[in-house]
Amino acid sequence: MPLSFLRRFWQRLHDSLWFVPGLLVLGACALAYGLIEFDRRTSFDGAKQFPLLFGVGAQGSRSMLTAVAGSMLTVAALVFSLTLSTISQVSSQYSPRVLRNFMRDRGNQVVMGYFVGVFAYCLLVLGTIRGTEEQKFVPSTAVTGGLALALGGVAALIYFIHHIAESLQTDTILQRISRQSREAVDELFPETLGEPALDPTRQAAWRAAEARPGWQPVRAAQTGYVQRIDAAGLLAWANQHQAWLRIEQPVGAFVGEGNNLLRYLRQGAATALSPADHAALARCVRLEGYRSIKQDVGFGIQQLVDIALKALSPGINDTTTAIMAVDHLGLLVQRLAERPFPATLRTAPGEAPVLLYVPDRDFGGYLKLAFDLVRINAKGNHALFRRVLRALAQVGEAARSAERKAAVEAQARLLLRQADDTLATEYEKEAVRATYEEVKACWLAVL
Repeated sequence: MPLSFLRRFWQRLHDSLWFVPGLLVLGACALAYGLIEFDRRTSFDGAKQFPLLFGVGAQGSRSMLTAVAGSMLTVAALVFSLTLSTISQVSSQYSPRVLRNFMRDRGNQVVMGYFVGVFAYCLLVLGTIRGTEEQKFVPSTAVTGGLALALGGVAALIYFIHHIAESLQTDTILQRISRQSREAVDELFPETLGEPALDPTRQAAWRAAEARPGWQPVRAAQTGYVQRIDAAGLLAWANQHQAWLRIEQPVGAFVGEGNNLLRYLRQGAATALSPADHAALARCVRLEGYRSIKQDVGFGIQQLVDIALKALSPGINDTTTAIMAVDHLGLLVQRLAERPFPATLRTAPGEAPVLLYVPDRDFGGYLKLAFDLVRINAKGNHALFRRVLRALAQVGEAARSAERKAAVEAQARLLLRQADDTLATEYEKEAVRATYEEVKACWLAVL
């Protein structure tokens, strides 16, 4: 089974709302079976040794487990309703793109699975209780386990109410998106990665290959967003078949069925791809119906920008939330400014110049994605202008090269011009100018 298929299958399970609850239901069924077998196979008689704890007869056990099962199912429905209500509120107040974060929330999944699991546990134990004299059997340990699980449900409900209230707070949502995005930066832009410098011979070979006719397309078999590009797998295929490859769609791009995913050019005679080779190349560019932060840092930045823009909309007008989003944007772009970026032109070892072109945003692209729309929508808001300037100062301090620092300076100048054009009073303009002069030395001195 291909590794890419396993990764896709695992991510779908990880993102689903049913996987963890399903595991907990199976665990509850296994627990019920184990305790019933314990009561059936051992000589332990809890009703005689501990009558106050285990001394519930057949009718009493049925009544108690029926009450527990009914209450657990009711609470599970309540948890599901509150989760849907929370998702709806977050979608309207912040951004629809953060909904998948709530679907993946382990706390919600565990609580929902716990209540449904206790319901299944009680049903299984109920089916084994016999009250007739000929076949009297009351699994006292299993019945007591149901009571203990019901008491645990009280703690689970209290935790869920606290968790759902905390997850609706703005800082919690922003921190979750920012943390996931920083983890993606650490994975995709490791500190130990050097910026590979291809020798002039290989670069010249690539330029000559781009100018040659005969590039053949590999088309998408489905519609979706590019969620992952397996550059190592593509390079291995190119090295094996002595071909050049050029990826047409970067991570995060939307691709329609039949659109070009990549192009290839064999170094020898131009031949068409076999169905097996076509499928192998297409599997290296994974398409899904949604974007994911895992290999798409830009999607994490987009979510933070969406929250800032929603806060700046006239219907909400929440400057504080916008400022908090800018703070996290500054932290995330600062992490990017510190890291070397993987080269878009990559090669595999070998005598022939086997090359792969992987399109991606450069640092300037991420900087524009983070701050362009915020700057445009911050018209007349001098507090937000000043906070963006301070975030840019942090980014400029962390920038690795003069080119990146120049990009930060360009963003700061655009923001200063926007402030001069949109602020209503001279007092506000002077405040923004003073902040600009205060932070300029952080990145201008080393240009």
